[in-house]
Amino acid sequence: MLFKGFPKSAVPYLKLLKKNNNREWFNNNKQAYEDSIRTPSLAFIEAMSAPLRSELSPHFVAVSKKIGGSLMRVYRDTRFAKDKTPYKTNVGIQFRHELGKDVHAPGFYLHIEPGNCFFGTGIWRPESAYLHKIREFIVDNPRSWSGILSHKDFSSDWKLIGATLIRPPRGFDPEHKLIADLKRKDFIAHRDFSDGEICRADFVDFAINNYKQCSDYMSYLCMALEVEY
Repeated sequence: MLFKGFPKSAVPYLKLLKKNNNREWFNNNKQAYEDSIRTPSLAFIEAMSAPLRSELSPHFVAVSKKIGGSLMRVYRDTRFAKDKTPYKTNVGIQFRHELGKDVHAPGFYLHIEPGNCFFGTGIWRPESAYLHKIREFIVDNPRSWSGILSHKDFSSDWKLIGATLIRPPRGFDPEHKLIADLKRKDFIAHRDFSDGEICRADFVDFAINNYKQCSDYMSYLCMALEVEY
C-alpha cells in the first residue's frame, strides 16, 4: 500500500473506540480498525524505512509487521492495572535502535491520539546501568549537552519530559549545574502537533524533518550508551 497520509477516519475511529472500549464493539468493527488504523500504520512504517536510514541514522529500523514490529499492539496488558478496558485508544509506533529489543531502547516515536498527537525521541525508562552511563556522560560532557538543548532547532519545538527523582542520584554532586537533568529517569524529547497533520500526503517528510531536529540529541544519547548512531 502506497502511503499518502493517514485516512480522515483514523482519529474518529479512535474516539469511537474510547467510547466503546469492549471486545464486542471492537470485534464488530474490526474491519474499520484494519482500514483506519493498522493498514495505514504499517504503510507509514514501510514508507519510513528508507528515509529513516538515509536521512537520520542507518542504525534505527522500521519494521512493518502486524506483530513484533514497529507498531505497538492495540491490546492492553490489564493484569496489574485498575483500568480493565482491553484496548489502547491511541496508536504507538517506535523506530528502535537496531540493538534494542523493547520499548526501553533508544528510538524515534510517533503517538496518535485525539487531542494528544506527538513525536518523541530518546529513551524511556532505561535500565539502571544505562541510566548511570547517560548521567556520567552528561557530567563529563556538560557543554555539548547544554548546547544541544539550547540550539534553536531543538528548543523552538521540543522539550524534555518524563519522570524524575525527588533527590539527586547517589554519587552525583547535588550542586551540579545540570542536576535537574541528572535527576531524570527518562530522557525523552517531546513535540506536540495537531491531529489533522497525520492526514498530510507528505506526513513521512513531516515526521523525518521533525526527527531531524533531534538528531544531535539522539546522537548524544547513543554516544553515552556506546552504541552507533
